[in-house]
Amino acid sequence: MKFLRGGICFLAAFGVAAHGGVEEWAAAVLEAGAAVLLLVWAVRCLLSKEEKLYVPVVLPPLLLFAAVGLAQLLLHRTVYAYETRISLQLLGAFLILLFLAGQVYRTVADWRGFVWFVLALGFAVSVFGILQHLTFNGKLYWFREMNYGGIPFGPYVNRNHFAGLMELVIPIALTPLVFGKVRRERWFLVGFFAVLPIVALFLSASRGGIIGFVVELVFLGILLGLRRSGARHALAAGLVLLMAVFLVSWLGVEHALERFASLQPLEVNSSKRAAMARDTWHIFLDHPLTGTGLGTLQTVFPKYDTLYDGKVVNHAHNDFLEALAESGVLGGIGCAWFLILLAARGLGNLLKTENGAAAALQGGGLVGCTGFLVHSLVDFNLHIPANALLFLLLANLAIAGVPSSHTVTDSTTRP
Repeated sequence: MKFLRGGICFLAAFGVAAHGGVEEWAAAVLEAGAAVLLLVWAVRCLLSKEEKLYVPVVLPPLLLFAAVGLAQLLLHRTVYAYETRISLQLLGAFLILLFLAGQVYRTVADWRGFVWFVLALGFAVSVFGILQHLTFNGKLYWFREMNYGGIPFGPYVNRNHFAGLMELVIPIALTPLVFGKVRRERWFLVGFFAVLPIVALFLSASRGGIIGFVVELVFLGILLGLRRSGARHALAAGLVLLMAVFLVSWLGVEHALERFASLQPLEVNSSKRAAMARDTWHIFLDHPLTGTGLGTLQTVFPKYDTLYDGKVVNHAHNDFLEALAESGVLGGIGCAWFLILLAARGLGNLLKTENGAAAALQGGGLVGCTGFLVHSLVDFNLHIPANALLFLLLANLAIAGVPSSHTVTDSTTRP
């Protein structure tokens, strides 16, 4: 089990380090890695007769979505079979990793290890992003040229996708602090793991990312009221935010804004985003049942482009509309099923009082997914493999059935 947990974490970290896993070679590593881990699990099952099969709650709606894509491919209902096949391969890798996560993450102790991994990953990427921001020479990792341009931050070519990662990471540290489920001797460490990602998020100057973070704070405040947690725990989160503001001011957010303002023409402006949303909706209206095929928006979009500016549109900058355009109502049912599960079961887990430690961990996953989905209304973070994988793993955490505290003592479940 430890090998499989380590493998899942390694692939998640690799995807982030490999510019979000957007290049073909990086996606191939993720797919091959998922296949290897599945093979290891299968061999382990053959050697161990006591192995039980667990189907994660998050898996059925995603299987439905994948089934729609497979039907598009087999029934020739896609406008570009190659892109649909490539999208299905990556989606298949995600499904494998989610299935394996269901086998190896079952107890609060298991998920605690995953949470510490996410905290460490977010901290490391944040430190790297801040250092690169202060010493930027126009190259990724200070040596790799960006052949197609971009406004990078950290290992990501697009600062908005770095912000998407931070939206997932920050609540993993903040939520246990607010819920009062962090050991006293670890307050400083967990707080520090929250401060640096917040600083990095603001230095990235991603408007969508900052809005998503604000939504996370509001949602976290609502959860705090619903759980009737003490005000002193909210004070811990307030201190974290105050320290983050101080560090952002000290590092110079004005310099960051000036640098990104000079690169603004490279980004999609608000009028173009609105036009792409309308045009993507028209694609859906013309292909309402099964869509145009997974991964085919770039192929179909030129016919519908009403605000042509000479640039290639590879994504709609709205993950929800893009999913509808590519998979139609049938794929939309799978997506809606997933979102309803996330909201209903996630909130249900949070409102349980018998296992506060589990609720703190799962709350971090739910809050992070909420901010990430809000950001996806104006961006395409779900099409960045590393971000999509971490989002799905955190969604699995948020809605998983975790044993109550009488099974695993509270002293071993706190971060």
